[in-house]
Amino acid sequence: MEYDEARQLGTALASAGFVVCNGGYGGIMEATARGAREAGGHTIGVTVNAFGAREANRWIVEVDERPTLFDRLNRLVELGDAYVILKGGTGTLLELAAVWEMMNKGLMPERPAIALGDFWNGVIATLRDELAWEGKEHCTRYVRIAPDVESCITILTQHLGSPHGR
Repeated sequence: MEYDEARQLGTALASAGFVVCNGGYGGIMEATARGAREAGGHTIGVTVNAFGAREANRWIVEVDERPTLFDRLNRLVELGDAYVILKGGTGTLLELAAVWEMMNKGLMPERPAIALGDFWNGVIATLRDELAWEGKEHCTRYVRIAPDVESCITILTQHLGSPHGR
């Protein structure tokens, strides 16, 4: 189910004119890249030497290999005009937290960060509750939840416009 939704997202992003950039490996990353490539879009996979001799998945067009996990994280953040957070593990949590904190601290421009589906609802709600308790409700605006792919694409085009029109 998650693979299919991620593939649908990749297709929708490419169809809207966006480049899909992710960690370049398997699972959800492969699914978004596959959907994008099947729709004729461009994909970038930011891989990391620290993981050994792992190859990017076959749907990645452009590989950007980095020496460390933190170099990879920084490069993913640099490349993004927006961030879509899908179901994932600790690496995805790290990426979400880094983007949220860098926007919160003014270390990067505010960009759309969209959690797709229900998976991250509990995490985001907990962080929002904590920020509200600390009197920092304004920080909650950085991450939005989209219930489905269509809503995610709508949010992206509202904030970024269409890459076709740029």
